[in-house]
Amino acid sequence: MSESFRSSPPQQQWSSPNSGNGHKGDAQDEHRDDEVEGAEVGRALVVGLLGGLLSAAGYMIYRRLPDEQKERINGQVRTLVQQRISELRQNFNI
Repeated sequence: MSESFRSSPPQQQWSSPNSGNGHKGDAQDEHRDDEVEGAEVGRALVVGLLGGLLSAAGYMIYRRLPDEQKERINGQVRTLVQQRISELRQNFNI
């Protein structure tokens, strides 16, 4: 496999020195990796859930605002987005 497509650093081995021979250490390492992945997935779900709840609360507040404030917020958001787009165009020379 080409080194440019390698996902691990070149000095890192592809597998443990005693892989493929059925030692318990390999199964334990895989079990620990699964636990770490499960914890990361759990954290991602919690963060996603919190983000959804916050955005729903923000939308409920926004809906209750007077039309004048909604228009002002929309104008500010448009201005901010236009500024970011112009910055990206300058950075990427588009």
